[in-house]
Parts: sequence; structure tokens; C-alpha cells
Amino acid sequence: MFSLLATGGFMDFLSTQMVQFLMYTGFANVTWGHIIMILFGLLFIFLGVKFEFEPLLLVPIGFGMLVGNIPFYPGLKIGIYESGSVLNILYHGVQNGWYPPLIFLGIGAMTDFSALLSNPKLFLIGAAAQCGIFAAYMGALALGFAPNEAGAIGIIGGADGPTAIFLSSQLAPELMGAIAVSAYSYMALVPVIQPPIMRLMTTKKERTIRMKSPRQVSKLEKVTFPIVGFLFCAFIVPSGLPLLGMLFFGNLLKECGVTKRLSEVASNAIVNICTLLIGLTVGASTQATSFLTGRSVLIFCLGAFSFIVATFCGVLFCKIFNLFLKEGNKINPLIGNSGVSAVPDAARVSNNVGLEYDKTNYLLQHAMGPNVAGVVGSAVAAGILLAFLH
Repeated sequence: MFSLLATGGFMDFLSTQMVQFLMYTGFANVTWGHIIMILFGLLFIFLGVKFEFEPLLLVPIGFGMLVGNIPFYPGLKIGIYESGSVLNILYHGVQNGWYPPLIFLGIGAMTDFSALLSNPKLFLIGAAAQCGIFAAYMGALALGFAPNEAGAIGIIGGADGPTAIFLSSQLAPELMGAIAVSAYSYMALVPVIQPPIMRLMTTKKERTIRMKSPRQVSKLEKVTFPIVGFLFCAFIVPSGLPLLGMLFFGNLLKECGVTKRLSEVASNAIVNICTLLIGLTVGASTQATSFLTGRSVLIFCLGAFSFIVATFCGVLFCKIFNLFLKEGNKINPLIGNSGVSAVPDAARVSNNVGLEYDKTNYLLQHAMGPNVAGVVGSAVAAGILLAFLH
């Protein structure tokens, strides 16, 4: 040791170690891309905490963006795209489409289809809102995306994050991060995006239309629906089996009345764990070096376009449908926005906008019909795209 000090070797050794340490810090590897994505992560957390825009999604995704954009020296096996890292292993659930069906199981166990069963014509509103998916698909094709990539981008218009992740994992894994973040972002911004479109497309008279109270739905109908609905949808679109099967199975667990423990596990523990993991890993997948590209910006623009078209078509369909309905049976077109499958936020938007024009006209119970129809519709649309484009 004394000889090292005497010769200056120890100081050289120390300085070498210090330089090596500094090379491994985030400060030495940071780029403007990392800083931009960290700011986006902070914005997501702020929107989730301050304004409660889908906090169960935006807070995990926002923190995931922070995790995924801490700069590091390559080869440490800590990044989400480095094989064998913890984040990479957790991300397999996204890449291979494991999490979305489990989330659909929980959604089914939490969903009450009574509003839809009491007024089956509301199914059509949920179907009309899926026009946003195919509009974005055609837009993506026009912008030069490959057919499989366009199909994965189009599903953003269904406003269903798990469906978007499932389809993109099958059709365009390389675009999954941008597609997933876009889908969840617009789901969270439902209260911001939809009301101006709804007001623009409706008259004051239409906004105050009162709909008949939903009829009482029997237990037999509730138990039969997930079985018949599954068989009907699965035979038409077998490629949607992972999502549709889990959705209707979860609903059967809820409605049959003899599997309460399973229903509670599906609607609480399973869906919460999967939502947590999917949010964190999707956020982390926005690593600047892989995510911050011109194609990602285009995907975000197409996502906004698809969401606007979906809302527009849902409201427009209600207005057209009313031309064929007798007075007293008309549909308040404000519930047309809820045809997207952002459950239950889109239905709450319908109700809140309606209350602005009539403080006693509660539309929530009616809006839940097309809202849950949108969940089925987006899964069916995903199955159709998967069948044609895989």
C-alpha cells in the first residue's frame, strides 16, 4: 500500500475506478429523449393524481415511464428490452398476451349486462362506435403502415387497453408500447375529449330526451346471456376466443350465484394484479431509445382520430336511429359516446353531460348498455382484424 502511495499507483487506481463509476451513472448516459419521456411520465402521474383521470392506469404507466427511462450503461441486464432482466420477464405477460385475457376475466366478473339485456337495441350503438377502429385502420394504411400494423393501431379506437395490447402483441409487437400508451391515454382522457363532440352534434332538445326506465331482468336471462353470447360470438369470430371466452366466463361466475369466491378473486385480486403489472411494464416499454420515434407520434395522432370518429359515429347513430323510433321510445343521443368500451367512464360522461341540461335526467343506467356492448364489440373487432391480418 505504501509503495502504491509512493509511486502514485493508488491515485491512478482510484481515479480509474471513479471514472468507471461515473460511466455507469444515469448522468453519463442521459439523452434528451430520456428527459422528454420522464417529463411525460410525470405528466401522467399528475393527471392521475390531480384530476383523477383513470388513476389506476395513469399512475402505474407514468411511474413505469420513469423506470423505463432511467439511463444506464448497456449490458447490465436491468432494462425492459434486455433478455433475462426482471422487467423483461414481467413484460413477457404483455408481449405474449397473457395479461389481457386475465383482465377480461375480471371485467366480466365486474360487469352487469342488465342495462343491455333490458334494451337489446343498445347493442347497435356499441357496434356503431367501433367505426373508429376501421377509420383508424384505413388512416394508418394511407400513412404507409403495413396492413398488420394498421390493424393493431386501429384497435385504439375501441378505447380498450387490454384489447389493444392483445392485438398488437399478435400483429405488431414492435409497436406495442406506442399503441398501449396511446390507448390508455385516450381512455383516461374520455372526460376531456368526448363532451365537446357530444355537444356539437346534438340539439338542446335532444339532450333532454327522457328514456324509459329499464325493465327488470330475470336471473335466468343473466345466467343464460354469457353462455349464449359466448357461443354466438365465438362461432362468428373464433380468433377472439381468448378475450371473449374470459369475458363471458367471468360474467357467468358473477351471475350464476354459486361461485362467489371465484368471482371475487377474478374481479379483485386477479384484475388488480394484472392492471398493476400491465401499467408498470407498458410504461417502462416507452424507453426513449426504442419508443421516441416519428412512427410513435403518428400512432398517437391516429389514436386521437379513431377516438373522435368512434364518439362521432356513436352519437350520429343514435340520431339516425331516432328517426325510426316512435315518440316515447327515442334514445337520448348523449349516450352514443358510451359505445366505446371505456367502462364505466364513458357512461359517466353521458350522464354528466345530460345533467348539465336537465338536473333530473339520469342517463347512467341507459348509457351502461352501449358501454358494455362496446367491450364485446371491441373484442369482436379485434378478432376480425386478427383473422384477416395475422
